[in-house]
Amino acid sequence: MGICISSESSAIHGAPEEARDENVLVFEATKVLTGLCSAYTKQGSKGLNQDAATLCQGYGTEKAAFCGVFDGHGRNGHIVSNMVNKRLFSLILNQKKVVAKMGKGDKKGILKRVEEDSGAPNKNCDEWKEAILGGFRVMEKEVKLQENLDCSCSGTTAVVVIREGEDVVIANLGDSRAILGTISESEGEIRAIQLTTDMKPGLPGEAERIRSSNGRVFAVKEEPHIQRVWLPNENSPGLAMSRAFGDFMLKDHGIIAVPDISYRTLTTSDKFIVLASDGVWDVLSNKEVCSIVWAAETEKEAARAVVEEATAAWKRKYPSSKVDDCTVLCLFLRLKNGNP
Repeated sequence: MGICISSESSAIHGAPEEARDENVLVFEATKVLTGLCSAYTKQGSKGLNQDAATLCQGYGTEKAAFCGVFDGHGRNGHIVSNMVNKRLFSLILNQKKVVAKMGKGDKKGILKRVEEDSGAPNKNCDEWKEAILGGFRVMEKEVKLQENLDCSCSGTTAVVVIREGEDVVIANLGDSRAILGTISESEGEIRAIQLTTDMKPGLPGEAERIRSSNGRVFAVKEEPHIQRVWLPNENSPGLAMSRAFGDFMLKDHGIIAVPDISYRTLTTSDKFIVLASDGVWDVLSNKEVCSIVWAAETEKEAARAVVEEATAAWKRKYPSSKVDDCTVLCLFLRLKNGNP
């Protein structure tokens, strides 16, 4: 079963009638595998909400689930994020079936671990890696082939988590982020583990790839803390991420649609995973988000609590700036009462 939230339509599967308006989209907490999932998105003050999110349970097997958050940018970013939101999960699943049939899982064992003690990836994790790479390639081609849609300076990020049993495979394109909330054995408190790396132009490896393709990376005087990508001979478009779907003006200059992929084997200490667009991470730390989710009265209220706190933080920290769209998806691995 799949559940999507997006800026394209207020007809959200599973959402109560009173929650359906053009500025706030939400679906109620949904029983998923051995836990709950809640999601919430709120339009900022920049215009259309360009965020979108997907939960798909029973993803290929009864033990698997797909979660994704997509943050569009540029004039047609909302169209791109909605397109990816609707298509990527099925493209990856189709690729997974092909990979499994042909036995094309990555036999080199190079799938990155989130932490060194995560154990070695099993064959299924390697197959998911190949399926994700294939699914992202096809998705990029579909975006490029859209008629009457200018994506030269429009695109979307994508952060994806696939859980199958106790294995989690994570893929990230751009600066949306996923974190894990886990109980510290030594202190008995909730702590955050960042599952993804924000793919921004300021990262040495990303900057090197862009510059080797004649792209330029620098921050403008008005925003000295934000590194952006520019054309070789023009001060445009100034993209603040190094990987994305779309943005075809920069595809010859180092911007790629190849996700960074890693995996983790879950333990009984791991309680939830949070995926969110950068509107959240720009104003809240991993620790703050983790604490808000853990302190929420119920699982179904967690995503909304994070979004509301992020919105308030924007107004406190950047009172003269426009608030960004904020989208949060929380996948609880175990219920708060301790039951699986």
